[in-house]
Amino acid sequence: MSVMHHHMAGEPLLRIVKRTDISRKKTWIIRIAAVLLALCAGGLLILALGHNPLAVYADMITGSLSTKTTLLATAKIAIPLLGAALAITPAFKMKFWNIGAEGQITAGAIAATYFALFQFENMPRPVLLLVMFLAALLAGGLWGLIPAVFKARWGTNETLFTLMLNYVAIGIVKYLRMGPWKSPTSAGFPKIDMFDSAARLPNVFGLNIGWIIVLVLVAAMFIYMKYSQHGYELSVVGESERTAKYIGMNVAKIIMRTIFMSGAIAGIVGFLIVSGSSYTLSDTSSGGYGFTAITVAWLAKLNPFSMVIITVFLAILTKGSNTIQTDFKIPASAAEVLTGIILFFMLGCEFFINYRVIFRGKKKIEVPND
Repeated sequence: MSVMHHHMAGEPLLRIVKRTDISRKKTWIIRIAAVLLALCAGGLLILALGHNPLAVYADMITGSLSTKTTLLATAKIAIPLLGAALAITPAFKMKFWNIGAEGQITAGAIAATYFALFQFENMPRPVLLLVMFLAALLAGGLWGLIPAVFKARWGTNETLFTLMLNYVAIGIVKYLRMGPWKSPTSAGFPKIDMFDSAARLPNVFGLNIGWIIVLVLVAAMFIYMKYSQHGYELSVVGESERTAKYIGMNVAKIIMRTIFMSGAIAGIVGFLIVSGSSYTLSDTSSGGYGFTAITVAWLAKLNPFSMVIITVFLAILTKGSNTIQTDFKIPASAAEVLTGIILFFMLGCEFFINYRVIFRGKKKIEVPND
């Protein structure tokens, strides 16, 4: 008896066990439960602020989807977010933690802006837009390549390196805005001129052509990751660099190639932002998309098609939280907390899909048969 008692006392209150077999049905039950819990937790916050949760949630939906204007505003959030999530996908699959999409987006935006501001009279519009696209792609790729080279050559930590380069890129924008690219008409607050109409992306169905580019990228990324030789190589490097080296892969080359692509897609996103929605470059052009993209990629388990659904959901949340600020006089900080709560539950549910929590004393004690 004392042995048994001792055994019980020495056992932790909680044990976490990795699940091996979980049915698809059960995963979806957990996910739906997480969303419902999130809405309840968010509802408590809304109640605490003195509003009716159902009215606020309904307003979030209508404020992001009900009219053509609101739909376009939601789509303008979704396009760069989906692009940024696709950008970090190959890097994350390779377990290269690219936290620098923000800087790569900015680098692409700077490159595209140069041509928009200074070359718009020298080329016909289709050529100008193509040059802006390619310049952004190259600039983003090269910005991503810097930490990749250091990682491949000297094994530096890419998380810190990519993160620090974000600040450098934004610093460059500030310098350009205050100095060489300062608009002569900007009185007081220095800003960069608005783009000439030639440097603005054409619209398709009322929305800038970026949505087509991003959807093409979704399909391309899916095929690249799943069926191409490159996709196979980068996932082997992600699993184990030693294995990759052992079977004769050029790991340094694979790292550099993959991150160049990751940065290049982020650069394209920068082009889509300045040429498709803001029509100018500012310190905040990257809009936090590079960070939010990490949540999207993680929730989608790096599946490009799942990213589309999650991005739309997040865009509705973001646009909706802007609407409720105006309609219900809810402060911006509280609206962000609400978004945070919902994301927290969605990310949290992934834990319960992958792990089981076992409480002490819940398991059967088997008595050995003497």
